[in-house]
Amino acid sequence: MGYDTIVEDNIDVLVVGAGLGGTGAAFEARYWGKDKKIVIAEKANIDRSGAVAQGLYAINCYMGTRFGENNPEDHVRYARMDLMGMVREDLLFDMARHVDSAVHQFEEWGLPLMINPKTGTYQREGRWQIMIHGESYKPIVAEAAKKAADKVFNRICVTHLLMDDNKENRVAGAVGFNVRTGNYHVFKSKTVVVGAGGASNIYKPRSVGEGAGRVWYAPWSSGSAYGLMIEAGAKMTQMENKIVLCRFKDGYGPVGAYFLHLKTYTQNAAGEEYESKWFPALSEMVGKEYLDTENQHLSHKPIPTCLRNHAFINEVNAGRGPIYMVTKEAFQDPHLEEIGWHNFLGMTVGQAVLWAATDVDPKYENPELTTSEPYVMGSHATGCGAWCSGPKDVSPKEYYWGYNRMTSVQGLFGCGDAVGGTPHAFSSGSFTEGRLAAKAAVEYVNDGKADGIKVSDEQIDKRKEQIYKPMETYNVYRNAITAGSVNPHYINPRQGLDRLQKLMDEYCGGVTVSYMTNGNLLKIGLKKLGLLVEDWEDGIAAENVHELLRAWELRHRILTSESVIQHTLFREETRWPGYYYRGDFMKLDDQNWHVLTVSHRDPKTGEYTMEKAPLYHLTEDEDKEEAA
Repeated sequence: MGYDTIVEDNIDVLVVGAGLGGTGAAFEARYWGKDKKIVIAEKANIDRSGAVAQGLYAINCYMGTRFGENNPEDHVRYARMDLMGMVREDLLFDMARHVDSAVHQFEEWGLPLMINPKTGTYQREGRWQIMIHGESYKPIVAEAAKKAADKVFNRICVTHLLMDDNKENRVAGAVGFNVRTGNYHVFKSKTVVVGAGGASNIYKPRSVGEGAGRVWYAPWSSGSAYGLMIEAGAKMTQMENKIVLCRFKDGYGPVGAYFLHLKTYTQNAAGEEYESKWFPALSEMVGKEYLDTENQHLSHKPIPTCLRNHAFINEVNAGRGPIYMVTKEAFQDPHLEEIGWHNFLGMTVGQAVLWAATDVDPKYENPELTTSEPYVMGSHATGCGAWCSGPKDVSPKEYYWGYNRMTSVQGLFGCGDAVGGTPHAFSSGSFTEGRLAAKAAVEYVNDGKADGIKVSDEQIDKRKEQIYKPMETYNVYRNAITAGSVNPHYINPRQGLDRLQKLMDEYCGGVTVSYMTNGNLLKIGLKKLGLLVEDWEDGIAAENVHELLRAWELRHRILTSESVIQHTLFREETRWPGYYYRGDFMKLDDQNWHVLTVSHRDPKTGEYTMEKAPLYHLTEDEDKEEAA
């Protein structure tokens, strides 16, 4: 295509994606690998990339161990309960025992953390959240990574991982292209730490037309963390555990600060409390272990988020919507009113703008809430991602194969959204996971595990041809356009994305069907997805480099979606009512499905194999500890 080929060789640690996970990886790799070559490849610009690019009003994962607030075991218990029992406790504990040190580093680097004037400790928003002035959160943290790395390549869309030609199932780097110049970039590396994002926009969003980009999770998170690893043959886990968020309507403004700090609450259109009426039947569906409203100690066992969603969804479907956030009471306090607005101005400006544009003043009018379309991610409150090794001192043998946060592909590590089974990590936990992964990656290199890596010119040339094929397709067939963008020979990325979102929405439990699916629908979805894959491979067209970026984002979203459907089909129960429902298996089934799901896609054939993995509870329940 006439674009230059730029080769970066002899890399020890390649960090793909420079959100909070990737920045943590680069920072820690330098500490343990002072003589190592560390390179970052980032799709946007490291100063403003990742999920917290626009800012953040709270750090949502902080133990406060030095203040006697919480310990890592507390966090494991909380995350386990919120995820209906399904977490990798070894990985969660490992993150939780190190996360406070990461937060203290952020403060040293200049991040303003709010202080409680009464206690002198960090201002708490909830049990796990501390409040920050975080508009510049990402630039502050990015500075540390830029100082640590030998090179930072901004504006590089990484499309494929390179594999070792000498040893099967060993990573050897990555390839991609510059989204501004179109140049082809080759990164030959002994290890790769994937810190790319999870998947937004694989489901049809509630926002349409002019507002189509207004979604909850970062719209540029295109499932690359999963697409890259799935195509390389890495095993994945818990990809069925998608998340649905309760958010302020249309602007997707977060509700955490309102519930936790402003002490607001919800009610239906008649002004009634509605959640409790749905809990008795729901308790029969999931069992009293997960929803026992009579005996539950809400201080340490809050009702799982998905079950609160279930009440919200059913109340709306019963015709008693909309659901309102009661803000009029809290906003009479000028201090709380200020916090309510600052919460959005610090990270979700669009919500404040929307309220102003639609004449909604939360001091005098309770704003509407809604439930979002599903998202697939591994660092917020769900556990999608790669099946990774845990730490040697904590993990049972089935969870440990040599190096912390290494996937089933040798030399390929993950952090943040990329790691499965570690919900409630958020920004600070993702940074911490990046540190843990990078430390292990350096150890992997020092142990000689990457010796003898070879990447053939044939593999590099093959990937180059694949990457630019959409532009070649456009050039060959562009004169066949019949009207607008309609062409009998190809589809463009927007058309492909529309197809994918409609497919996932209708067949894999999106908003249109109130998050309901079943085995037959999922099988139809797989068939239709197969047709979309064929159309992508044989007929996706890119008019320019920007559309080329969109084409490859679509490819990663398709790979992610296939994994989601396969996992959802495999788990024959409704484990997370309120996130999705298997209409043919409506009850939680601990007898058969108190297990983790693991998938493997054969890189050569594309065929999926699914298996159950044992679920170990390594941390005692609090009541058992008290009894002992």
